[in-house]
Amino acid sequence: MHFFYLDEAGCSGADLNPGQQPIFVLGGISVRDEGWTRTTEAFEVIISEYFAPDPIPHGFELHSNDLLSPNGSGVFAGHDRDRRSQLALDLLGLIAARSHHAHIVALDKVRLDAAADGTEHASFDCRVPYLLAFDYLTTAINEHVKVRLGRSARGVIIIDEKEQFEGEVAAMTRFRRFEVVRAQRVKHVVEFSYSIDSRKHPMIQLSDLIVFCVKKFMEIDQGHRDNYPDEAKQFFARCYDLIHPRLIRTNVLDQGGRHAVRVNPVVRGAAVFPRRAWRGHYGL
Repeated sequence: MHFFYLDEAGCSGADLNPGQQPIFVLGGISVRDEGWTRTTEAFEVIISEYFAPDPIPHGFELHSNDLLSPNGSGVFAGHDRDRRSQLALDLLGLIAARSHHAHIVALDKVRLDAAADGTEHASFDCRVPYLLAFDYLTTAINEHVKVRLGRSARGVIIIDEKEQFEGEVAAMTRFRRFEVVRAQRVKHVVEFSYSIDSRKHPMIQLSDLIVFCVKKFMEIDQGHRDNYPDEAKQFFARCYDLIHPRLIRTNVLDQGGRHAVRVNPVVRGAAVFPRRAWRGHYGL
C-alpha cells in the first residue's frame, strides 16, 4: 500500500484574482506503508536537533510559512534565517534519502481564468484551482500506481482537511470511481481520506513544505517575485532542485475518456513548469 499525501499552497478558493497568490500548488509526498514509521522517526530527529538543547515545543507542528518567512514567525520567530533555511533543506533532503516520491501540480490563476469557463466537467468547476488540481492529481497518482508500482500495488490519497471543498471532493471521487465508463475508472487508488490532525502526520507537514517551496520557486521563475533578493531566489531554487528529481511526473498527463476532453486543455493551459535550463539560470 502506498500513501499519497496532499496539501496546498496559494489557495484563494474560487477567486482567480492573483493578488499575492498568483500560483496555486497542490501536492505532497508519497510513502509506502512500511516506510512511514522510519520516515517519521527521521523527521523527529531532524526537528529535535534543530531545537537542541531545548526540547521540541509542546504541540509542535511544522508550518512552512512560519519557518521560511523573512524573520520567522510562530515557534520560529526571531530564529536565525540561515538556520531556518538549513532546516528546510535538511527536511527536503530527507525525502530523497528515504527514496520517497513527490507529486505536484502548479496552476497559474491568470492563465486558468483565460482557459476555463467553468462548464468543462460535469462534476466540478474547473475554474476552482483546488478542484481542478485534485482531479488532475487523482489521474496522475492512479497512473503512477498502475504503471510504475506493480499490478498488485494500491494507493490511498490522504488529504489535509479542507472543509470548504469536502462536498465537491466527495462528488468528484464518486464520479471518478463509479460514474465514468469502466475503462476510465480510478481503480488503483482504493481510498480517499482526510487527515484529522496534521501534528500526528509528519507526512502532511513535509507535504506542506514541498508545496510551499514549489509555489515560491514557481512564482520567482514565472517573474512574479522580481523584488525578492537574489539570496531568496537562490534558496528556493535549491529547494526545488531537491524536489524535482523525486517528482512522479514533470509534464502534464492527459486524462482519458470523453468526460475529460474539455478538461485536458484547461490543465495544459494553466499548468506551469520551470523555464528551460532553469538550473543553469540559478547557478545550480
